[in-house]
Amino acid sequence: MSIIEQLQRIENEARNKVSSAKSVEELEKLRVAYLGKKGELTTILRGLKSLSPEEKKEIGGKANKFKSEIDSQIKDKKEQLADNVSTDPSFDYTLPGRPRRQGHRHLITITMDEVTDIFQRMGFEIAAGPEIESDYYNFEALNFPPDHPARDEQDTFYTEGGMVLRTHTSGIQIREFEKRKPPVKIIAPGRVYRNEAVDAGHFCVFHQVEGFYADSDVTFGDLKGVLEAFCYELFEEGVKLKFRPSFFPFTEPSAEVDVQCVLCGGKGCSLCKYEGWLEILGCGMIDPEVFKAVGYDPEKTTGYAFGMGIERLALLKYRVNDIRLLYENDTRFIKQFR
Repeated sequence: MSIIEQLQRIENEARNKVSSAKSVEELEKLRVAYLGKKGELTTILRGLKSLSPEEKKEIGGKANKFKSEIDSQIKDKKEQLADNVSTDPSFDYTLPGRPRRQGHRHLITITMDEVTDIFQRMGFEIAAGPEIESDYYNFEALNFPPDHPARDEQDTFYTEGGMVLRTHTSGIQIREFEKRKPPVKIIAPGRVYRNEAVDAGHFCVFHQVEGFYADSDVTFGDLKGVLEAFCYELFEEGVKLKFRPSFFPFTEPSAEVDVQCVLCGGKGCSLCKYEGWLEILGCGMIDPEVFKAVGYDPEKTTGYAFGMGIERLALLKYRVNDIRLLYENDTRFIKQFR
């Protein structure tokens, strides 16, 4: 078969295959097969070396014309396939696109931000500390006696090296007092850990905000005023509160603050354990022994401290009846709070 006959065969074959191609990918394969560096046309043209100048001119002209026509046919076919897709009656291109789903803050983060914002507007600074804490900062410097129940492994998670997963952010109080001189007015938000049984109102991992203020002539009345203003701001003006005497190793006198359960209106439910009230924080005047541990003169320095659980506040403010919902990652629950 002569070179002219080979060109004619390839041209007819290429035209038929391009015409019947069903996809852009198939067209690209045909282009490479006929016109590529290792394609059939290129292979034929390599055999022109042995021909006379007149034959080279004739065959070269036919080959270039063939290449141009096939290349043009492939481009036209690609445009035709694209038009067919865009006019496909099975899809309505005028429909709006699917909106991209946007993330948002978790309910715990929302509540934490609200709490820290309120205290910052009252003049408190924010401080942070390690979650794996030494016994000294978590217990000893806060006036916990060696045999205090909170040190027991039934209440505290211990590491192999004798460190603890902090049971409160109160250790930051000691760290900040060691670095500063009065007046010191700070809140310390963060994650804490306690070896507790999990139920509707308790979890083994939760978030806490510790607050403390040390200066001269600080009174329990100052503490009460700050906490009442905070509760009225976070919940609503006129929310029912009550201060109950309590005991904490690092404060004296001490108190716990209860809020009337917003879920049942004080009638009793599973969240408030059918008591009508829910404890949201502990507080008190900083014990002189704590001031001694950090080098403050307890005769000249007074102060108060308080600590509150963020999850407990979230349950009350947003009327959630089970703390476990905050950690189950059920998107049906999470997406309700944007």
